[in-house]
Amino acid sequence: MEEQNIRQISPEEILKETNNIRNKGYRLVAISCTYKDGMELTYSFDKEYDFINLRINMEDDVKIESITRIYPYAFLYENEIKELFGAKIKNIVGDFHDQLYRISVDAPFKSKEEK
Repeated sequence: MEEQNIRQISPEEILKETNNIRNKGYRLVAISCTYKDGMELTYSFDKEYDFINLRINMEDDVKIESITRIYPYAFLYENEIKELFGAKIKNIVGDFHDQLYRISVDAPFKSKEEK
């Protein structure tokens, strides 16, 4: 079994690192979010079964740039994470402004300690 390739990066590095990965021919597979010592975002990419994961650990109030200028279809992942977890993702091309889902509470998956 192959080890996972997880690169820890800062929020400020997301565009540069994503652009480098795109230029090497990788496709975006998924963006996921969870709470583990703050908000944890993982951007997963694949090229010929070689997976690269960019991981960002950040506080809830940190703003992060959208990658939709590099991978346009990231708008669905980013809108979902923004709406359900309360992530501060800015400049999403195709921003639904927290109207992707019909939900009765703000950021229902946000850490209970952070609400």
